[in-house]
Amino acid sequence: MDNVKLWHNETVGLRVIEALKKNGFKAAYLKSSKEARDYVGKEIEPGMEVAFGGSMTIKSLGIQELAKEKNAIILDHGDSNLSSEERLKVMRKELTSDLFLSSSNAVTINGELVNIDGAGNRVAAITFGPKKVILVVGINKITENLDSAFQRLKLIACPQNNKRLNKDNPCTKVGYCVECNSDSRICRIYSVIKRKPSASDITVVIVGENLGY
Repeated sequence: MDNVKLWHNETVGLRVIEALKKNGFKAAYLKSSKEARDYVGKEIEPGMEVAFGGSMTIKSLGIQELAKEKNAIILDHGDSNLSSEERLKVMRKELTSDLFLSSSNAVTINGELVNIDGAGNRVAAITFGPKKVILVVGINKITENLDSAFQRLKLIACPQNNKRLNKDNPCTKVGYCVECNSDSRICRIYSVIKRKPSASDITVVIVGENLGY
């Protein structure tokens, strides 16, 4: 990455960090994925319940493997070995975990968190329940305002996550959200967090690299 891109990522990232802190969140800007992995790793202790919110950003950092090495108890509803009933049980346990790890679909320059969900478990856990929440967000998810955040969801996050999950929805054919009425639609709950929820401990880590969808 050239110096101009590094400068731009850091300049924008630090501005978002300042806005997030004004909105009551804990926040940190880190230049690389490795720094982000190390940062999150320091929060993981043996025996603690660490939950994973289905984030491709978190998966790309290899944090679940790190948590296993630290003898944490893993809660991951995305485990392919789980039955449907077991998956729901894990999703509910994630809501009261010691540490919930995920990303945000978008973060505005004004420090607002914008997310979209299918079952609602991820936005629920981000909002209230776990003792601590850490959201790791790539610089590619920063948007100017709420309007552009929702545009990002429709054009980038939604179709790519549908494709990843092998959903036969219209967005996987045309590449953008068409507000379908499909039974398999995964875009059902829209969440905007303007200020840190009063009873939650949320840290947002902005990384100066493109991560996730």
